[in-house]
Amino acid sequence: MQSLCHQLLSLLFVFSSLQIYQLTEACSCALSHPQDAYCNSDIVIRAKVVGKKLLKDGPFGTMRYTVKQMKMYKGFNKMQHVQHIYTDASESLCGVKFDINKYQYLITGRVFDGKVYTGLCNFNQPWERLSLAQKKGINHRYQLGCNCRIKPCHYLPCFVTSKNECLWTDMLSHFGYPGYQSRHYACIQQKEGYCSWYRGMASRDKTTINSTDP
Repeated sequence: MQSLCHQLLSLLFVFSSLQIYQLTEACSCALSHPQDAYCNSDIVIRAKVVGKKLLKDGPFGTMRYTVKQMKMYKGFNKMQHVQHIYTDASESLCGVKFDINKYQYLITGRVFDGKVYTGLCNFNQPWERLSLAQKKGINHRYQLGCNCRIKPCHYLPCFVTSKNECLWTDMLSHFGYPGYQSRHYACIQQKEGYCSWYRGMASRDKTTINSTDP
């Protein structure tokens, strides 16, 4: 009888381990250029996370982070000020973890029922780790390209198929993701309706953009 109990306990342990492994592998996100993350978000803010509380709803709960908003870049039509950010408490369900009273974060998210939700598949980074071009993109440049489409290129050959596309080739580089285009370029629409990569090292020409760079 004891032997049978031990076998059952062993099977239960193995099954539980498999379940835990499956949960830790559950969150999977497609690669996204920061401009797409900006354009597809309802809310984009820079904020410091000053507190957190686990809310007991659902199987793993929801983590509610209290933030001190420094600046809002997008979302004025949704709310004037963000005080709380909500995310799944479990990383296996794409919940994101923020350090308390450590960094100012760029936080992007969607609004549901008056609450801001974010996760691992959103673009959330310590502000100090962003490149200068990314900061300028968040401030205004990315908004200029929200009608453009950034087309990922994972394997050669790759081609643009419409005038509003920019070919994103970071995944082909041996540096991997995030790559040079992610950190230093925005896909901006020109007057003629064409979209092209813009680095923005110099003052932007309001009529033309160098479509060969990169």
